[in-house]
Amino acid sequence: MEIDRKLRDQLLTYQRNEITEHHIYKRLAGTIKSPENRRILEKIADDELRHYHEWKAHTHQEVEPNRFQVWKYCWISRVFGFTFGIKLMERGEESAQENYATLYGTIPEAEAIAREENEHEEALLALLDEERLRYIGSIVLGLNDALVELTGALAGLTLALQDTKLIALTGSITGIAAALSMGASEYLSTKSEEVDRSPMKAAIYTGSTYIATVILLILPYLLLENYFICLASSLAAAVAVIALFNYYISVAKDVPFRRRFLEMTGLSLGVTSLSFLIGFVIRTFLGIEV
Repeated sequence: MEIDRKLRDQLLTYQRNEITEHHIYKRLAGTIKSPENRRILEKIADDELRHYHEWKAHTHQEVEPNRFQVWKYCWISRVFGFTFGIKLMERGEESAQENYATLYGTIPEAEAIAREENEHEEALLALLDEERLRYIGSIVLGLNDALVELTGALAGLTLALQDTKLIALTGSITGIAAALSMGASEYLSTKSEEVDRSPMKAAIYTGSTYIATVILLILPYLLLENYFICLASSLAAAVAVIALFNYYISVAKDVPFRRRFLEMTGLSLGVTSLSFLIGFVIRTFLGIEV
């Protein structure tokens, strides 16, 4: 079938997307230890290569993959987990898949390819099993508790102590002690549940997330002199962490971003405001000076 230049360029774009995704899935499959996850990714890679050849049957032209896209998504998958990387990539391809509908009356294979892109790959992606996502509850526990408790503690300490180094020292001790406590609690909680999770790993995920958050929130008090600027910096860091984490979850687990982000942010800032008020009361009305 003869096709015009505009349609040919459109099909070449789809070809490049398909061969690029083929290389991404194939490369990721080679880095994964789980045989089941590797099988799923190899199956998707084969489907993408088949789609590439179906488009090629109309363009009669070879197309090189986008090497930057291959590198980018492989790097993202290594750092943030292959589930996040793959689903982020699939989100970016949604508009291209929607455009397949414009070809239904022109290219016989277009509808079948679009249906497979939208249904088959999503079904396969849902089967992926990644450890960090199985322990996401433990990560949420550590992150949420650290943000709520430590931002509140820092707000109270900032007004009560008004000394950046002393606030950093007190906040660090409080945060590390709380991290160890949360880790131990998560260990006992997971051990008492009939779930396919290791109590020790759950405790490590909770405790390490808590400590990492503590370090981030305490850092401004170690680098800056003005304690109010330190508090503002810590709160800004807390909101940024909440946004990044909820974006990660929204992509990796296909859940809404806005509601979770507003809920966590409101809770954290609400506790912070209340703690700041408590610090003011203690310093002003009880006459405590440090």
